[in-house]
Amino acid sequence: MATPYPKPHEVERKWLLVDLSGQTVGRAASQIASILRGKHKPTYMPHADAGDFVVCINADKVRFTGRKLDAKQYHRFTGHIGNLKSLSAREMLAKKPEEIIKQAVRRMLPRTALGRAQFKKLKVYAGAEHPHAAQRPEPYTLPHS
Repeated sequence: MATPYPKPHEVERKWLLVDLSGQTVGRAASQIASILRGKHKPTYMPHADAGDFVVCINADKVRFTGRKLDAKQYHRFTGHIGNLKSLSAREMLAKKPEEIIKQAVRRMLPRTALGRAQFKKLKVYAGAEHPHAAQRPEPYTLPHS
């Protein structure tokens, strides 16, 4: 007997609104990555994109545990010799708080075309405002993070 897999056009996608204020970065990112992959659904398929859209607000209010705020470094490379740029987590939180969540979630997804497609369903905003009111995202609370 064969397992029935839903076709890509048959997958129901919801829009979920996640408030990140007071959440720990890594714990929140792992939950968000799981939602993007669709692991919270009974119709989860590792070979297909069955996840939901996630809108994250208040990315500037996430927290780090321990001494990570000063010790953790975010690196980016310009492509030119000797141009590796680094920012601490404290500087990154002040300049681009959305990037902290985006990087954490991207690194928890598969490094394939499927993972890139799943990552496109993540929308992150520093403040409480977002332009996705027309999609009517449902509030979603992350389990104890």
